[in-house]
Amino acid sequence: MLIKMRISNFMSFGPMQEFSMVAGKVRGHRDHLLTSKKISILRFSALYGANASGKSNFINALDFSQEVIKDGIPKDFTQKYNRTNAENKNKVSHFEFDIKANDRFYNYGFQILLSESSITREWLYELKNEKLDLIFTRDLVNEEFYIGEYFKKEDITKRLNIYFDDTKLDDSALFLSVMNRDKSELYKTKSELSAFKDLYTWFTRDLDINYPNKLFSNYSYFTTKSNSEEICNTIRNFSTGITNFKIIDAKRENLINSVPDKLLQEVRENIEKRIILSKKEALPPSDIGIILRSNTDFFIFEVDDNYNMVTKTIVFEHGSFGSFNICEESDGTRRILELIEILFTENDNKIYVIDEVDRSLHPNLTFRFIESYLKSLGKKNIQLIVTTHESRLLNFDLLRRDEIWFINKNSNNESELYSLEEFNERFDMRVEKNYLNGRYNAIPNFDEV
Repeated sequence: MLIKMRISNFMSFGPMQEFSMVAGKVRGHRDHLLTSKKISILRFSALYGANASGKSNFINALDFSQEVIKDGIPKDFTQKYNRTNAENKNKVSHFEFDIKANDRFYNYGFQILLSESSITREWLYELKNEKLDLIFTRDLVNEEFYIGEYFKKEDITKRLNIYFDDTKLDDSALFLSVMNRDKSELYKTKSELSAFKDLYTWFTRDLDINYPNKLFSNYSYFTTKSNSEEICNTIRNFSTGITNFKIIDAKRENLINSVPDKLLQEVRENIEKRIILSKKEALPPSDIGIILRSNTDFFIFEVDDNYNMVTKTIVFEHGSFGSFNICEESDGTRRILELIEILFTENDNKIYVIDEVDRSLHPNLTFRFIESYLKSLGKKNIQLIVTTHESRLLNFDLLRRDEIWFINKNSNNESELYSLEEFNERFDMRVEKNYLNGRYNAIPNFDEV
């Protein structure tokens, strides 16, 4: 779970900004929290702001961090430092996370000089008994590497020093990434080194970032036959007109005509990597799957028992009116079909981040979806973080005060993050009206002509 995130000198973010999923002093809606002896964590947060205020840049910061950890520093990011001040070109960009992974709490972060695509610093601590227990720090500018007392065994410390010597001059890769590259044997037996795998898994598998036009999805709820009736009931409750759905084999010609060769090759390579990993970790092939979707197509790529890739698609029934492909459904229906995957996820550690959750949706449907998500939480460890313009969600009957965040540009044109919790609003306050009237800023400012 995400606890806190800190960003500086990245796109519209200048000085350090902090986003928190730690529960505030609010007493209501306790069922929205995941509470332990150590901390109470929110499982939902909505981020509001005017167009060009920095909402998407907040998502970009998460996405960038994930990509750096998975594949190294992406290309074309040398100009992504905060350019409101020319001096920022020579300043590092800061990305820091407090997270809960595998029932442990960690502080992890790194700094990058974006103008030179150079990693300058990296660190990892375990948050334990309100203290930071050093796991490692890495300073590439001074070529220094420190291993904390977290590791009790001398052989582990020696091994880590060897890995560091191999990478001490490599400013293009994070040590966290190196510790998860071709090292599956390292984690077959549980040890103190598991912290590296837990953290890497959190960023690469549990963190699910969704943009409005994202093509890839993780394994879809449509492929789970055991709850198909519940899925149908849920889809019907969102007023889509859909009464049933069927998974059918996709025609080869439809696949070739609909999916560009380059994208299809990318899917195949992705599947092949997962097959290799699945065989190494002795996982069933049924766990491998990719959804490829667009406004007109929906393809499911699976692997059979012999590790052969098979492709399927989906059709929807509308009572006596017959079956329809996804391209024949409305934009709003397709959006709902994407979102309700969250209600049926079987991964109890997911952190869903959705940009423009209200895209293509009637305000009542957006409200209904968020309401359905909050009602479905139970004891799940999942979180949902969204950006939105939908003011109807600003309702204390639906949300807690600390679940509402704003982002606004200051006088220097830099994005600033702040919570409604800072305003200490009463629970009978009409938050939606106050927001639209500009009490919390984070709305368009129309200058008079």
